[in-house]
Amino acid sequence: MAFEIGIMTFGEVTQDPVTGRLPSPRQRVRETIEQAKVADEAGLDVFGVGEHHRTDFIGSAPTILLAAAAEATEHIRLTSSVTVLSSEDPVRVWEQFATIDLLSHGRAEIIAGRGSYTESFPLFGYDLRDYSDLFREKLDLLLKIRERNPLTWSGRFRAPLVDADIAPRADGETIPIWVGVGGSTASAISTGRLGLPMAMALLLGPLTFHEQTIELYRASAEQAGHDARALPVSINTHGYVGRTSRQARDAMYPYFAKGMAENNHQRGRGIELPRAVFDAQASPGAGLLVGSPQEIIDKLLAYHELYGINRAIIQMGFGGMPQKEHLEAIERLGTEVAPVVRQEITARQEVAA
Repeated sequence: MAFEIGIMTFGEVTQDPVTGRLPSPRQRVRETIEQAKVADEAGLDVFGVGEHHRTDFIGSAPTILLAAAAEATEHIRLTSSVTVLSSEDPVRVWEQFATIDLLSHGRAEIIAGRGSYTESFPLFGYDLRDYSDLFREKLDLLLKIRERNPLTWSGRFRAPLVDADIAPRADGETIPIWVGVGGSTASAISTGRLGLPMAMALLLGPLTFHEQTIELYRASAEQAGHDARALPVSINTHGYVGRTSRQARDAMYPYFAKGMAENNHQRGRGIELPRAVFDAQASPGAGLLVGSPQEIIDKLLAYHELYGINRAIIQMGFGGMPQKEHLEAIERLGTEVAPVVRQEITARQEVAA
């Protein structure tokens, strides 16, 4: 299985901690499409847009941004990161991503999640007490929509479907559906049981943070009769590829700290991140993918060795990093990091075979 490397964005609208400027939503939207274009040209595999429903993000309609990215790119896969499926209508989710799939000649995919940011639940009339039940039911419906058409289905949270013709269909045979998992072992177990690819999110913490998550996921998959080693797994985390180790940390820190304090209040509070803590999180044993190209290569290989992952998606620029620095990091990731990582992992796989 080929190793894929990509980027994602939440499209934060954050005041620049250096210049004091606040970008306009129009600027951030245009910058997002430019990031996708540069990632495609640099040879990266995946571009993702997160879903948030607040004025400090431009991602309330990520499928529209992905559709625009489809027209601006040629090869890169286009994914949500994530679709907050619990507060969405799975029928509409399928219709939108199938349309993106047609626009992009089969490059669409979905990462479905419960939603760590919960503002969409009251916005669309859902009760947070139904948080887990909503996701289970809606994921079931989304998977059944993918499997067959027309569809008859009934559940608790939406009107039943009777011989419903749900269109369009995928450009090719199917649309990949991943499940986004944070620290919940129950989520990992249920994802493994379904035999679905898992996208692990790591905000802060040690490189080994998800060891139990992966073990439970693969054990659950095997118990359900799936070939666990054939199931794709990704790590989704923050990072920045600089010219040197010091330059990368100096460039990323003020923006990342600003974003953690001002944009990361999904539970009603931000996270204060002193520089010493950030530097520790950027060390070889911690999860952030920040440093020189060689440091990023080494850590991606360490992630692969530890977890057996098939994909890494890096959220670069969090907190409103200027576009120039952001695009430079995307180019380094695509031209200096990705080819080396792919070559090394392929060589390791050939030796193991």
